[in-house]
Amino acid sequence: MHTHIDCFPCFLKQTVIALKQHSDDLYIYKEILKDVLPIIQGADTSQPPAYTTTFIHRAVRNRLGLDPFKKIKHDYNSIALELYPKLKDLVKNSKDPLWTAARLAIAGNIIDFGIFTSIDIESSISRALESEIPVDDYPSFKKASEETHDILYLLDNSGEIVFDRLFIEELIKSGKKVKAVVKGSPVLNDVTLEDALQVNLIEACEVIDNGSDAIGTILEWTSPEFQKEFRKAKLIISKGQGNFETLADTEQRTYFLFQSKCNVVSKELSLLPGSMLFKKS
Repeated sequence: MHTHIDCFPCFLKQTVIALKQHSDDLYIYKEILKDVLPIIQGADTSQPPAYTTTFIHRAVRNRLGLDPFKKIKHDYNSIALELYPKLKDLVKNSKDPLWTAARLAIAGNIIDFGIFTSIDIESSISRALESEIPVDDYPSFKKASEETHDILYLLDNSGEIVFDRLFIEELIKSGKKVKAVVKGSPVLNDVTLEDALQVNLIEACEVIDNGSDAIGTILEWTSPEFQKEFRKAKLIISKGQGNFETLADTEQRTYFLFQSKCNVVSKELSLLPGSMLFKKS
């Protein structure tokens, strides 16, 4: 993907969303906007939007001296954990538990405070389970998963990680070894090791970090250790729109699970905004 002209207003919107997580101090707002505007002006349109948003969020954190999303991440992990027992029963009692868990993982992708300021988790769950999704390569994924033992699972957002845990637990039940990947340090509401600890994902599977604070997965910015894991992985599950932006051109071994939450990505895919996808690369 490349950066489109429609991305530029979104860059500014993301900055404002990040600032409002921290305070209402207009002086700080002005100072950070002074830092961010040159980044937006210098955006490399040959790269995915995630490149520019990474620089923007670095600037915000550097000026504030903290992670503005820390509290909301913790809060939505807690909210999702309250839903976990009910969702676990839903998976257990379904005709195809792996299918149900996969759909719930896609539903959880609605939790994205880089784009939304409010979300409706229950509605997202209903849509995922009761409606056909526009791009559904689940049959292909199920076949691919039967042919391999090891799966690399690229996590996305806090809160959403609880929905991912459901899917990961079903994959493990089917005999797979899953290695879940978090960010190396905070960016936006993306998951780090702290989130994996809060939702007990580390009890379900091995968790590693990618050594990066980039939106999505910009491979050249990740650690050598993660790059090695990525190269040797025979099957990759990639969660979230940011990972799709940055990894859309990867090989056939990657499956993208996400909701198309912006007009640019939706147009790229010829889909309506809000569409759910289980897409083979």
